[in-house]
Amino acid sequence: MSLIRPFRGLRPAPGRAAEVAAPPYDVLSSDEARQIVHGGAAGKPWSFLHISKPEVDLPPATDIYAPEVYAKAAENLRAMLDAGVLLRDDSPCYYAYRLTMGAHVQTGLVATASVADYDSNRIRKHEFTRPDKEDDRVRQIEALNAQTGPVLLAYPSSATADAQIAAIAAGEPAADVTAPDGIRHQIWVLRDAARISAITATFDAMKALYIADGHHRSAAASRVAAARHKAGAEQAGDYFLTVIYPQDQMKILDYNRVVKDLHGLDEADLIARLGADFTVEDSAGRVQPARPGEFGMYLGGRWRKLTIKSERVPADPVDRLDVSLLSDYVLGPLLGIADLRRDKRIDFVGGIRGLGELEKRVDSGEMKLAFALHPTRMEQLMAVADSNEVMPPKSTWFEPKLADGLVSHVLD
Repeated sequence: MSLIRPFRGLRPAPGRAAEVAAPPYDVLSSDEARQIVHGGAAGKPWSFLHISKPEVDLPPATDIYAPEVYAKAAENLRAMLDAGVLLRDDSPCYYAYRLTMGAHVQTGLVATASVADYDSNRIRKHEFTRPDKEDDRVRQIEALNAQTGPVLLAYPSSATADAQIAAIAAGEPAADVTAPDGIRHQIWVLRDAARISAITATFDAMKALYIADGHHRSAAASRVAAARHKAGAEQAGDYFLTVIYPQDQMKILDYNRVVKDLHGLDEADLIARLGADFTVEDSAGRVQPARPGEFGMYLGGRWRKLTIKSERVPADPVDRLDVSLLSDYVLGPLLGIADLRRDKRIDFVGGIRGLGELEKRVDSGEMKLAFALHPTRMEQLMAVADSNEVMPPKSTWFEPKLADGLVSHVLD
């Protein structure tokens, strides 16, 4: 079995992509999704949110994990197929998917990836998953007999793969949508069998692919395939939906932290204790860390730059991450925050919101202090995955985000 393979994509009919394309299911609350699809004069009757967040078509009090939610997703998918809003390609294809956010452009390959290679860790992970979130995606896949949320993967630098994908994106796109957030999404279709085989061979020669975002979706795909094999099903789902970008085109933003209190310390005590492990410098303005090992701290209406002392940086690929350094030297020992997943005294702010959001959260009195981090780099993520380790929670914030609905994968 090959690492990746083409598939018969389920896509918006010509001219319908703007009606269908939707934000990824896991970045919106149910209320936000409901406002998108039912707000305004006409609403958005063909938004893919009707499939990815089908609770929007049920009473607001409905449990989002109730059986009727998944049944509604299947009903809405059938309605979009019956109306001709979604069509399936006649033959297996690869697709190029270009994301444009301002000056940033990344072009990747839409393909299905091998569940067996995920299970053997050739498709490498860097995060733990939660059973409840896996269960949700399993139920969604089974209800639809399809994977509708692509897993975001990265491939190691390859000039050959880059050129092959760029060649797909050389003509007129099959879909070209600019979302309300200004992100442009373009899809091209490759049907040529010889070029498809060449791309498959290029990826088969790679030692590994890396999950950037979508650990629950990939784990769910593996569970569905295993259950279907055990039951002797013909449509086992041995491949799962992905979009694969070159590592050097991926954009990771900072993932910052805000904390409710100083754990019994006053400001002077905290700053004095920080001096044991960091160089602490006052700053006249906001501190956007310029390199690994630098942190911005906003406390008492002032920014300070913290720089970790070189002798404090360990060799382990997880322990040397900035998110780990902050936890190991500040959040845990000084502020008493040992469990980032459960402690209610800490919250996380994606870098897309900017440093102004950190100031806002602190100045409002909601939080006491904030930390700005340097973004995790793809090389660090890959090193962690290669070591078969996992990153701390909230280590990466990828932008721009993939849309749901532009290409889906039916399991057959």
